[in-house]
Amino acid sequence: MTPHPKIEAIVETYLSLADAEAPGLVEGLYLEGSAALGDYRPGASDVDFVAVTAADPPAGVLERIHARLGAHPFDGVYVTWDDLRQDPAGLGERPQAHAGRLNRRGEVNPVTWHTLSGHGLTCRGPKPGEAEIWNDPAALAAWTDGNLDRYWRRLVIRASRPASPWGLLSLGGYGTVWFVTGVARLHYTLATGEITSKTGAGRHALQAFSERWHRVVNEALRLREEDAALPTLASALSGLGDHFGTPRPSLYSSPFERKDDVLGFADQAITAAHEVYEARWRQR
Repeated sequence: MTPHPKIEAIVETYLSLADAEAPGLVEGLYLEGSAALGDYRPGASDVDFVAVTAADPPAGVLERIHARLGAHPFDGVYVTWDDLRQDPAGLGERPQAHAGRLNRRGEVNPVTWHTLSGHGLTCRGPKPGEAEIWNDPAALAAWTDGNLDRYWRRLVIRASRPASPWGLLSLGGYGTVWFVTGVARLHYTLATGEITSKTGAGRHALQAFSERWHRVVNEALRLREEDAALPTLASALSGLGDHFGTPRPSLYSSPFERKDDVLGFADQAITAAHEVYEARWRQR
């Protein structure tokens, strides 16, 4: 069962290609990410998948499948049934697809396992509740706490450099949604032990953080709902009308003012999330 016609079409195309290239290879196919969490936006969301095979796929097979699939936004990881029973931290690299390309050395993380276990949508194979999937909330919390600095803190530092790629992206709508909802999702996971969507993270942030940050959170939610913020220069330029056009939908008078709040909120949320981890999870 898939929640949107665009997702249905992508899944049907992918399974047809996979079955034609290697009959019987894909024994299980599940959707995670925004499609599974009820937050899919057809203009901006990828379709995230977990494909399960009985054994490691032969060389060249996956590359051909995804080359034929082309630029469809179908991103995910290939694992075995045995992989799903184990802590992903010990699995090493697994084949991953992104933007039509296959990377044989992709990393896996516990967020995928937990999303699949609690929310995964079945396209082929047993339902997630009928399969054995590793689940360890404490390990998820530890990985999430580490990711706050390993990825997000470093990204905030890079975005603070005006001429850097992320410095420019953070001026646009995509950077606003990515930073605000991204760090809020990690805060949510550490506060609740659960996984949430970008929109769910924004709503959580309105409850968890002071009114000082509500404008930038509401701005991220507005942009998420409009479904037009993409990681491209064209998208960033078109978004300037949000600030300077008539009418002006943005809650900010300029992209520079908004960027200051985006990075300020991200820094505050990272610090707060570390504090939640220390208080809730270090005691266990």
